[in-house]
Amino acid sequence: MDVSVGKGLVAIAAALAVMTGIFSTVGQGYAAAKAVEAVGKNPEAESKIRSMLILGAGIAETAAIYGMLIAFLLIFVF
Repeated sequence: MDVSVGKGLVAIAAALAVMTGIFSTVGQGYAAAKAVEAVGKNPEAESKIRSMLILGAGIAETAAIYGMLIAFLLIFVF
């Protein structure tokens, strides 16, 4: 395989890995919107809703960081 083709494929793979951050952001926005809606419907459960939202956002952000790590590895190692 030609070197330029290999580098192009690595760049495409890195771009796909970075897309995890994009999708994670969309998911976090959707979850925040649903949490605001849930607090509006049931204000007494605000503390439980907030804690579950923060836990879910942390898990989603971890997935985005792993995607960024994979992208860096692909770019700088290969």
